[in-house]
Amino acid sequence: MADIQIDDGIIKILNMEVQDPKAAAVLAEYPQVRWAEITRKAVKIGLGYLKGGEKP
Repeated sequence: MADIQIDDGIIKILNMEVQDPKAAAVLAEYPQVRWAEITRKAVKIGLGYLKGGEKP
């Protein structure tokens, strides 16, 4: 389970594991120094779908 904190609008995710061999293969095509940047952008895009909030 990942440790997720929100501090002043910044989402901090520690120790998160994503089991997705296809996504890992695509990420591996980029230089390793860019992995954090690419992953951060992908998570930000994914979290964009939550903007509607929780619907009752």
